[in-house]
Amino acid sequence: MKKPGDPLPMNRLLSRRSFAGASAGVLVSGTAVAGEGGKAPVPMPTEAPFERDYPPPEFRPSWKRPQINRLLLQDFVIYAHTDLAMVKKLLAKEPGLVVASINWGADDWESGLGAAAHMGRRDIVEYLLEQGARVDIFCAAMLGLKEVVQAFLTLQPKLIDAKGPHGFSLHFHAQVGGKAAEPVLEYLQSIKKIDLKPNPFLPQKNDKPGTPSVKKAGPSSAR
Repeated sequence: MKKPGDPLPMNRLLSRRSFAGASAGVLVSGTAVAGEGGKAPVPMPTEAPFERDYPPPEFRPSWKRPQINRLLLQDFVIYAHTDLAMVKKLLAKEPGLVVASINWGADDWESGLGAAAHMGRRDIVEYLLEQGARVDIFCAAMLGLKEVVQAFLTLQPKLIDAKGPHGFSLHFHAQVGGKAAEPVLEYLQSIKKIDLKPNPFLPQKNDKPGTPSVKKAGPSSAR
């Protein structure tokens, strides 16, 4: 039985990735839209019901400017997993995407930086950081920045159990960082030793550096 905080099963990830890929290009305004070529309707995100059971805050936001479009944000985060060219294109269209996060449901939040980090895409991560993305402990672990990871854990030791997008752990991010992140992985294991399972996003022998396996992280497994 899945426990709270456990990573999502890979079949759930693939299913949700397929959903988002299929929903690209449609309006996010209802609970479902017709699929292409007569396919079954694609479920759309819905907001959880909520009513205040406490006094409202005295400050009221003015909402003078429109929020970033949800579909644009969704596409940006999806592309940030694997496609640097599209990341650059969408970021040129809307610079605010660099610090934006999308809620895939419940407590699963993901930014473009988080997407690239858990895929081991150093090229995309470094580009987003250059554009103003906010560094976090997960991308630091993937990049092999041991001193940065140590600083985070000194500030708050409980971060050793922190979960990133889709429930991926710090150890997972250090794994997908490859050889450059091995010192970080050793450090994390010295604090909390866990059973390291094969990482599905590690590059294959014939891949170019920084490029995840097309078979495991290509369009068929895009969110």
